[in-house]
Amino acid sequence: MKQNHDEITHIICVACPKGCRLETKRVDGELLVSNAGCKRGKEYAVAEVTDPRRMVASSVRVRKGKHPLVPVYTSQPFPKGKIFDLLALLRKVEVQAPVEMGEVILPNALDTKIDIIASRDLNVASDI
Repeated sequence: MKQNHDEITHIICVACPKGCRLETKRVDGELLVSNAGCKRGKEYAVAEVTDPRRMVASSVRVRKGKHPLVPVYTSQPFPKGKIFDLLALLRKVEVQAPVEMGEVILPNALDTKIDIIASRDLNVASDI
């Protein structure tokens, strides 16, 4: 995303495989989108300029697990400006094994109404 002094923003759309080169500009408080090849492109550009979000994947520590970490992801795209805060929070989270895939590890992360979910099963370590 590149922004110049004329308040024009250039974005490559990822809403579909076409990869349109979108251009947004604010005129009288309204966000205008040009070069969108489809309706999804316009929606993507507005969301990307006004409230950019990303899916986040990370891991959290597990006590007494077969492995020391379990992979996790956000249940919905997370506000881009809060991702580093989320990652700092996840470094402090520790769960007890066993963990089931789909289990909510951290509900309502950073008051966003977005849950952090385990993306695999993790059993208790065996005492071999």
